[in-house]
Amino acid sequence: MNLPKLHRALLAALLCFSASIAQAALELHGKRILILGDSITQNGKYVSFLSYFLQKQNPELRYDIISIGLGSETASGNSEADHPFPRPCIHSRLDDALAEIKPDIVIACYGMNDGIYHPLSAERFFDYQDGIESLVKKIQAANAETVLLTPPLFDPDAKKTLAEPGATEYGYKIPYSNYNDVLRTYGKWILVSNLSAIGKIDLNTPMLEYNRARRIDDPDFHLAKDGVHPGDLGHLLMAKTILAEAGIHLDNDLASVLEAATADPLFAAIEKRRKIRSKGWLDYIGYDRGKVVKTDSIEEIEVEVAKLQASIDQLRQG
Repeated sequence: MNLPKLHRALLAALLCFSASIAQAALELHGKRILILGDSITQNGKYVSFLSYFLQKQNPELRYDIISIGLGSETASGNSEADHPFPRPCIHSRLDDALAEIKPDIVIACYGMNDGIYHPLSAERFFDYQDGIESLVKKIQAANAETVLLTPPLFDPDAKKTLAEPGATEYGYKIPYSNYNDVLRTYGKWILVSNLSAIGKIDLNTPMLEYNRARRIDDPDFHLAKDGVHPGDLGHLLMAKTILAEAGIHLDNDLASVLEAATADPLFAAIEKRRKIRSKGWLDYIGYDRGKVVKTDSIEEIEVEVAKLQASIDQLRQG
């Protein structure tokens, strides 16, 4: 990539988050929604919260959500030298996922692994840009629309081992101490880019601000206890941020919202359904994460999911 393009890319990425992106509220009902991402999406708690509040607050509307996040995955295809296996790349399974699931909307959350826990470099940044640009183009070619999420928060204060600038080795086990700055650069590029997306949602800033605010009174508080993978409260904050773009606004007292939601039998039913469907479709689409996984059919899973949704609908109307 030539130098002028490098300068333009870095300038765009370093613009402040106050750059406004006008967009209408996301319409998710009546659409088939595919959610892609890494281990945070494979954990899927934010997907469960997303589905729960959509279904609870709109009992008359239908939502068809399939999440197939995969641990260690990237959009760039990069992998650190000491990773136990080459990190999987979404582009190795994206075509099959689009062809089999036939989504109307694809929500994608990548970046946490794409910088491979190193300081910012032009090469890795370009690889991430190319990976996201290719992702959006493939989604468009499948006649679907894209919603892009910025990388979530990396919290260095939660890590026991960090590599300072100038170190010779970086990676998930010993990440760069200012790695969240790398993720924010990636996220700023998403927000100010001309990528064709019906939504561009910043997750990093609200997570960073919430984490800082809570740590004023509780220095031991962390949204992600390992610095990378959010706990339930972090997943709820991610869902809250996405839901706001869909016109659903949750109370700012997240701890109370979390307690009420997780005590609701409707949430338990929706999360059970989400886990079964996610695992079923993940394995059916197939992936290579040190070993190849591929099942032959999704029919039994979808029959089970339909039965669970019938029970969920009864709770929604109750």
